[in-house]
Parts: sequence; C-alpha cells; structure tokens
Amino acid sequence: MSNYWNFIKQSFANGRNLSLLGIAEIIGGGATAIFWFYLASQIDPEQYGMIHYFLGIAGMAQIVSMIGSPNVITVYSAKKINTQSTLFLLSIIAGVFSGIIVYVIFQKIEVSFLILGYIIFEMGNAYLIGKKKFKRFTKIFLSQKILTLILGFSFYFIFGPEGIIPGLVISYIPYIGIMINEFRKTRIDFSLLKPRKGFLINNYTISLTSAFSGQVDKIIIAPLIGFELLGNYSLVMQFLIILIIIPQIIFRYLLTQDSSGRNTRNLKIITILISVILTIIGIVVLPEIISEFFPKYLDSIEVIQIISIVVIPSTIVLILESKFLALEKSKFLLISKITSVLILVSGFITLGPIYGIFGLAISLITSYVFQSIFLYFFSRNIETLGVNSSKKEEL
Repeated sequence: MSNYWNFIKQSFANGRNLSLLGIAEIIGGGATAIFWFYLASQIDPEQYGMIHYFLGIAGMAQIVSMIGSPNVITVYSAKKINTQSTLFLLSIIAGVFSGIIVYVIFQKIEVSFLILGYIIFEMGNAYLIGKKKFKRFTKIFLSQKILTLILGFSFYFIFGPEGIIPGLVISYIPYIGIMINEFRKTRIDFSLLKPRKGFLINNYTISLTSAFSGQVDKIIIAPLIGFELLGNYSLVMQFLIILIIIPQIIFRYLLTQDSSGRNTRNLKIITILISVILTIIGIVVLPEIISEFFPKYLDSIEVIQIISIVVIPSTIVLILESKFLALEKSKFLLISKITSVLILVSGFITLGPIYGIFGLAISLITSYVFQSIFLYFFSRNIETLGVNSSKKEEL
C-alpha cells in the first residue's frame, strides 16, 4: 500500500513540475512567436532574413563560448556535482573574447552583447532545471520572454528594424542574478573538471555541431542564395520552433528524471505520439495560416508541409539524447551530431542553389532522420556494446 501511495505522490509531483515547465515554455514561446510573426508581417523577407543572419552569428558564437554545454550543467546540477560556477566563469570569459572578434568583423556591438545574453540565458536555465527549481525557472524564463515582447515592440517602433537586437540584449538582464548568486554560493574549483574531461569535451563538441546544424542555415543561405530566401526560410523555421515546443519541454524534464535514475518509458511513448499529431497539424493547418497572414512569404507555403515532418525524428533524437546524457555516454551523440551536420551542410550547398528552399527542407529532414536511426540503433544495442551505465565515460 505504501508503495502505491508513493507512486501516486511521485506521479503528482512529476505532473506538477512538468506543468510548470510547460507553462513557461508555451507562454514564453508564444510571446516571442507573436513578436517574430508580427515583425514578419511588417517587413520584407530580405530585412527579416538579415536580422536572423546576425542572430545566427550570435548563436554560433555563443555555443563556441560555452565551455560547459547546457546539458552538462543540467546533468551535474541534478547529480549535485558543483561545477556550475567554474563553467559559468569559463564561458563568460570565452564569450567576451567571442564578442570582441564578432565586433571586429561586423562592427555591430549589439551582436557582441547578444552573445553574452545568450550565454547567461542558456546556462541559467540549465542550472535551474538541473536543481529542479521549476518555480523559479518559470518566473525568470517568463520574465525574459515578456521583456522580449515589450522591448522588441518598443525598440522596433522607435528605432525600426535596427532596434530589434538591442531590445533582445536588454531582455536577458533577469538572468544576471542567477550568475551572481552562484558565484557567491559555489566556489570555483577547476579540479572538479579534470576527472570529467571526457564527458565535458564530448558534450562541448556535440554543442558545437548542434549549433552548426541550428545556425548554419542562416550563415550559409544568406551569402549563397540571398537574404530574401533566408527570410522565407526563417519564417518556416519559426513555425517549426512552435511545433517542437512540447517535445522540447518534455526533453528538459526527461533529462532531470533520467539523470536521477527514474523510469520515463511511458512519458517517452506519449511524447512520440504527440509529435505525430503536431506533424499533422503542421501539414494541414500552417499553410492556411501563412496564406492568410503572411502574403509576402507565399514561397514558404509548400515548404512548411515538408519541414513539419522534421518534428517526428527530432523528437526521437531528443528522447534518445536524454538517455545517453543521463548515462554520461556522449560519444554516440557526438558521432551522430557530426555526421548529421555533414549531411545538412552538404545538402545546403548542393541542393540549396538548385532547388532553393525545397532543397534546404529536404536536407534538414534527411539529417534528422539519419540521426534518429543512428541513435536508436546504438540505444537498442547499448549493453552488447559494453556500455556500463554505472561507469563514467572516458574520452
């Protein structure tokens, strides 16, 4: 009877915490989506593409600068290994250097500050989730998203499209308090990193490849095909972000639970079923929305139907990533990420100039399908490959 009661209490706690993450991600994602969709309806695809080009530059520089990936922070915070202050410090120092380099190349100081904003945002969220401080995460996360909406609109109406990035920079101020608080509470200890260097290096490389796959479209498309096509593609990707909000929410939660050794099988099955429903919505509903509200972006209508398929394999990838990260076995993730990025980049370079935005969509789907199949195979064979979840991975 006591076991049954404990199961009920645990299920209630899981549901409550997952609900907090869901509220934060859905409301916050909805707020920023409103801003980006409104902006797309007001400016030409070329201007929209140029803004996302610089966001891509900042995003890539952010990942290069983050010595400890968000997943590393979440895993070690959940396991009560106090590496966060050390990783925060290293990442911020690297972010400053990246910002200087970006300023020298592009002469845009706001993009340099955005790099630091991205860093404290990602690491702050990862820490709060790893520590299972879901209420605090919800408050701070929503504060930043609401500020994005308020400052984004205000700066746009006052300064025009050039004010968008400065507004985004200011929106990340709420996360500064998390950094300061952790530096006060947890001492910087580089000795904690040495025995975990394999896991850290692998995850850093994984983050680099993930960033490359997430930002390469913005960086490659603009010089190769032009800002107008990038604008259409960016609108489609904005819709894709909306479609994968729920799988992303569940991934954040799964990572803390898998890292703590809890059984999450049923939740993973439900997540895959949700991804199928979201794909159908993308194929059937989103073309009508684009046709009605975004008449300048009609080239993206048929493409959204293709890219909606990405939701299913990307959800499977997230679920398998959670399992491997919880075991601190990131070698398989590294191989899959690197290969999928090579598929994506080669597709962009070869199919993009020939088939335009359709070639980009096919390349994106192919990379995710490969990655999901690769990780599933190794997940099913993890024991026969000699992977022991009780041991730490070595590089």
